Amino acid sequence: MNTGTELIVDAYDCEETCLEDLVCVQSVCERIIQDLPLRVIGEPMWHQFPSPSGVTGMYLLSESHLTCHTFPELGLATFNLYCCRHRPDWPWTQNLLEMLGARRVEVRTVSRGSLLVPARHQ
Repeated sequence: MNTGTELIVDAYDCEETCLEDLVCVQSVCERIIQDLPLRVIGEPMWHQFPSPSGVTGMYLLSESHLTCHTFPELGLATFNLYCCRHRPDWPWTQNLLEMLGARRVEVRTVSRGSLLVPARHQ
């Protein structure tokens, strides 16, 4: 038994110009939401930092949340997707290679709440 799955994704050696481009990064998140399909609650929150102009974004989902942070100076984009219901696999590596120009993608999966012991009936 678990309460959901958390995906921790790091995309390395991405194109710096894309990591600085708010629209480019938003399009990645929108594609994740559309492809899985996830349900957004309210408006996503985005912030673009001053030079080196990384961006950070957060979507509140009925399934939990999706966040993204970019570090153009490092060529790094990080994503965190937590879903409390099973979702199909998303081709993170293929899509981030295509959309961000990443050269390497690492996807880690964490089962959340997996140490919960079912309550005993007395």
